[in-house]
Amino acid sequence: MLGTVPFPDGLGGAVYFGWPTTSGLSWQYLGHISNDKPSAIFKICKAKPETSAVGGFGANLMSGPMTEAQIGISVENMNEISQRTPAVNTQASKVESFREFSQKMLESFFNYASSFAITQGQMVPQPNATFIPTDVIQKWFENFQRKLSQDLYFWRS
Repeated sequence: MLGTVPFPDGLGGAVYFGWPTTSGLSWQYLGHISNDKPSAIFKICKAKPETSAVGGFGANLMSGPMTEAQIGISVENMNEISQRTPAVNTQASKVESFREFSQKMLESFFNYASSFAITQGQMVPQPNATFIPTDVIQKWFENFQRKLSQDLYFWRS
């Protein structure tokens, strides 16, 4: 499970999130990893501890009062894993979250660069400084947004 040795044929890792409740850990199925999908990012901020997992990793590992959440990975048959539905409000990161990140990153860059904007009247000669007009950054920002809305992965080419 270090990523250096692949899963045996037909097997994968079912990923579970264990949230402490008064009766012990409540396990929720998040999704899976496999040789074809060796990593995943799962959103768990809205995970509800009332939903218990059914299947391979459903047993409590520890007894007594729990104060920490746990992640569990159970090596299971891929046919069974691929038919499971992740718990409500937990999902692997999707294209929309990447689009949202890209949009926020662009806005942050634009706002940051624009915070240094000065008018030509405020400019003082600085032979070692390079100035970029904010309208150039604005045009780049608009073009990038347009390209991103047309093809999320345009930047790969």
